[in-house]
Amino acid sequence: MSKSATSNKIRVGIVGANPDRGWASHAHLPALKALPAYEVTAVSTTRQASAEETARRFGVPHAFDRAEPLIEHPEVDLVVVSVRAPLHAGLVRAAIAAKKHVFCEWPLGVSLDETAELARLAESAGVRTFSGVQRRFAPGARYLRDLLAEGYIGKLRSVTLRVSVAYLGPRIPEALAYTTDVKNGANALSILTAHYLDTVLAAVGDFESLSAVVARQFDQGTILETGETVPISVPHQVLISGTLQSGAVLSAHIEAGKRNGGEIWATFTGTEGDLRLSQDFTLSGARGDGQPLESLPIPERYRSPAQANLNEDAHHTAHLYAAIAKDLAEETEVVPTFRDAWKLYRLLDAVAASSATGRRVEWKG
Repeated sequence: MSKSATSNKIRVGIVGANPDRGWASHAHLPALKALPAYEVTAVSTTRQASAEETARRFGVPHAFDRAEPLIEHPEVDLVVVSVRAPLHAGLVRAAIAAKKHVFCEWPLGVSLDETAELARLAESAGVRTFSGVQRRFAPGARYLRDLLAEGYIGKLRSVTLRVSVAYLGPRIPEALAYTTDVKNGANALSILTAHYLDTVLAAVGDFESLSAVVARQFDQGTILETGETVPISVPHQVLISGTLQSGAVLSAHIEAGKRNGGEIWATFTGTEGDLRLSQDFTLSGARGDGQPLESLPIPERYRSPAQANLNEDAHHTAHLYAAIAKDLAEETEVVPTFRDAWKLYRLLDAVAASSATGRRVEWKG
């Protein structure tokens, strides 16, 4: 990887860096600004004025109204793709063609075939790739993984995952209207299920087999700002029942469009105790019998880089970028690559296949 003549920082260009909305300004830019290993050297949007506003707010030297000059710029080592899922593939292909390392938000592609193509293309080009599954790098998620590995709850018996959220339902902000079309790859299966399953499976290991129900419950939705009625072709509920390679069982219920009382949590039951990962990625646990779950403070060693003034999403993203910097410096592969994204999409495909056929699916990984 090329380096700046004046520093050893990883120089980053962010495609889709809108100043007022989106993941780039909410998470990527604050995270990168908090890490001394990085320098954000370029941003792009579809309008020069908005790109320049982002550059002004975050102190970035180069701003473009197209992605191509950012990707080709000699002061960009790592291209970050932070746009809507249907636009990922074209930008990733361009970054690979320019022989740049590339970070793409999840999902990498809008389908299994597109994801596989991009993974193969990157490997053929010899560029480093990184998949945006940042939740597994949250301090609480990493502490959970270590507690399980150390035997805090003994041998793992079961995992229960519950995700219920208001968004991706029948009442749709105009900016998310594209999520109503299954061809655009942004829905309760491809987004919610993937992100939270990835976090859990990173701690407990792969499936051995599973059965699933994937259900679309609304045929039409309403755009909130205009009242327009739009067709919906995406699922809203995902239920998974499976066995893990460790012998434990896993159940998951992912629900979009929840009107009230949404929640996100995961519980882990073992032969000697229990753990719970809450929505804010705090942990509680107990060992023995009949004990209340008590807060388990996360050791400081999991909190570097420090949270400082970062929001929760930016903090998780900062931990992901810290791992990327380590991977690039030490030629390791701690951060999931495009090949790992391909594997995760194959798992989603297995979930969909089980639902469509009504059969249990053996998972080969």
